[in-house]
Amino acid sequence: MGQVHQHHHHNEHNEHSEHSGHGHHHHGHHHHELPKQMGRAFLIGIALNLLFVLCEWFFGVASHSLALLADATHNLGDVLGLVMAWGASVLGRRAPTDRFTYGLRGTSILSTLANAMILVLLTGGLAWAAIQRFDDPQPVVGTTVIAVALAGVLVNGISAWLLNAGQQHDMNVRGAYLHMAADAAASLGVAIAGVVVLFTGWTWLDPAVTLALAAVILVGTWSLLRDALKLALQAVPQQIDIDQVRGFLARLPGVTEVHDLHIWGMSTTENAMTAHLVIPQGHPGDTFLQTVAHAIEHDYSIHHVTLQIELADGTACALAPAHVV
Repeated sequence: MGQVHQHHHHNEHNEHSEHSGHGHHHHGHHHHELPKQMGRAFLIGIALNLLFVLCEWFFGVASHSLALLADATHNLGDVLGLVMAWGASVLGRRAPTDRFTYGLRGTSILSTLANAMILVLLTGGLAWAAIQRFDDPQPVVGTTVIAVALAGVLVNGISAWLLNAGQQHDMNVRGAYLHMAADAAASLGVAIAGVVVLFTGWTWLDPAVTLALAAVILVGTWSLLRDALKLALQAVPQQIDIDQVRGFLARLPGVTEVHDLHIWGMSTTENAMTAHLVIPQGHPGDTFLQTVAHAIEHDYSIHHVTLQIELADGTACALAPAHVV
């Protein structure tokens, strides 16, 4: 069925290579320092949020505020999420082995998926607690709630700001960033509710705010859960149009057919692709393959490209039918 040719594999995401008529060379790491910066951001965020969770739990119990306890529990989920995201970003840079031939890049997908699932479960539990609280309203110490919630706005705001640099390029970091930003907004909502309760005595507002926050958090987490689940199932990454890639390959000089095209995420930042190209005129050479791989990386953010050339010499490819994997 022809020869198998594999393009170079980039160990850093978004690395580009230039090709001349005689070969290619690497140049430029767009985010070479990103892992180091993110490691520091994760550590600071974990420390700040862990301290804040302990404070929130203590004052939540002291002030009988379910909203504070709910926010503390949610923040603990985010601490776990930050730990997993940080661990995945470290493991993802491990070198490939004979057993794990892609390294441990996939841990970032597992981290994002686990992070989203934990948040959905925690938030569902908090919503149930809030519904039960309507039947048994508790007096709330408004001043304590306001002070602790405002501290939460500061802690979560700083954490979100630290993660902002990485969230545009990595779903794993984006999950952590979104939760920090949502927590800052949630804490602001708790503080506002505390002010209202202080002046009106409306104790029902505390569980009502908890329910509203649970709904907002679930909406924000759902898209992350959906995208992470798709990546875990090796779906084509959201930002890549497989029809465009297929069209690009089909228009290449000498190509008469494209089949067995697969695109998937190796991690939350790196994508891989395999395809069979039928070129009856014969093998086009390594420079052709390298130029195609470079173009696919540059235009479609697919970093690891493997192309198999087939000569259409009468031997049918068993993987040609669309339904065959």
